Amino acid sequence: WKFETAKYYVTIIDAPGHRDFIKNMITGTSQADCAVLIVAAGTGEFEAGISKNGQTREHALLAFTLGVKQLIVGVNKMDSTEPPYSESRFEEIKKEVSSYIKKIGYNPAAVAFVPISGWHGDNMLEPSSKMPWFKGWNVDRKEGKAEGKCLIEALD
Repeated sequence: WKFETAKYYVTIIDAPGHRDFIKNMITGTSQADCAVLIVAAGTGEFEAGISKNGQTREHALLAFTLGVKQLIVGVNKMDSTEPPYSESRFEEIKKEVSSYIKKIGYNPAAVAFVPISGWHGDNMLEPSSKMPWFKGWNVDRKEGKAEGKCLIEALD
C-alpha cells in the first residue's frame, strides 16, 4: 500500500499483531523510517496487548531495537470503548503506553498519540466530530515541534 502525505511518499508495511507473524514484522520493521503502533482501545483488548507477553509491548520493543526511532501511536477502536469515544479510556491508554515506551527508550514527548476508529474513519484523514474533547496531538522532536489532529498529519 502506497500513498502520499503533504510531505512524504508513504509505503505501508503491514505487520499483523499476532505472534505467528513476528518474523514478518521484523522483516518489515527493519526497513522502516517510522513505526505506527496501533493499539486497540476495546475493553480487554488493550489489556491483553499491554500485558507482560502482549503484542503491543513486543512490537514497540522490536521497533526500537531494530532502530526505528520515530513512533506514532494510533489508539484504534475508539468506537468500541465504554462509552463510545471515551476520553478517559484514551487518556488511560496514553498514560500506560507512554510509561512503557519510555522504559524501552522512546521519548513520549516525541510520540504522537491519536485516538482513531479505522472502521469509521474517525481522526484518520480529518478531525472527527465524535471526539470533540480531542484537541490534537503535539510533539517535541529534535527537528522541532509539530502538531495536528489526525493520523495522516502525524505521518508528516
